[in-house]
Amino acid sequence: MTPVILLAAERESAEVTDWAARVGWVVGLALFVALVYWLMREGWKWRGTLQGDLPELPTAPDDPGPAKLSLSGRYHGSTTAGQWLDRIVAHGLGTRSRVELTLTDVGLDVVRPGATDFFVPVAALREARLDKGIAGKVLTEGGLLVVTWAHGDRLIDSGFRSDHAAEHNEWVDVINSMIKATTTEGAER
Repeated sequence: MTPVILLAAERESAEVTDWAARVGWVVGLALFVALVYWLMREGWKWRGTLQGDLPELPTAPDDPGPAKLSLSGRYHGSTTAGQWLDRIVAHGLGTRSRVELTLTDVGLDVVRPGATDFFVPVAALREARLDKGIAGKVLTEGGLLVVTWAHGDRLIDSGFRSDHAAEHNEWVDVINSMIKATTTEGAER
């Protein structure tokens, strides 16, 4: 026989894949991925435990009055003010969700379907600005409405993105004018 015929015969009799080894690798990889997800979940719960001193979130009053502004969009999370990566997860503030914001004379009502709703009284509002990122979410420059508010002894930044980004500037102007009016009233007393 010629060497070419021998090579062809060897190719025909190649070994079949070792299925036991392949299944072992797949199971091992699946267990590793499950371990990583479990560790991430435990880290999230641990962060919530560390932030356990955060008081309960206020709820909206029964009659908040007429709406000055309303917005629908996304809630991207809350962080310690000035530290855009220090996510606050206590009381559900770390959960990203859809959001319906309503600004009235008494405060900012944050309604989140599938997550915890909360209310920010006008006296707790500190600042509104446009920014590009919060809690690990980075958008284009000015693509995020960030509202700074006081809760307990902490200042919190909460990030929102409207379905219509052109609304952000009006929200910043109105919230900051409400804050200025509130602090001016307080100074006159």
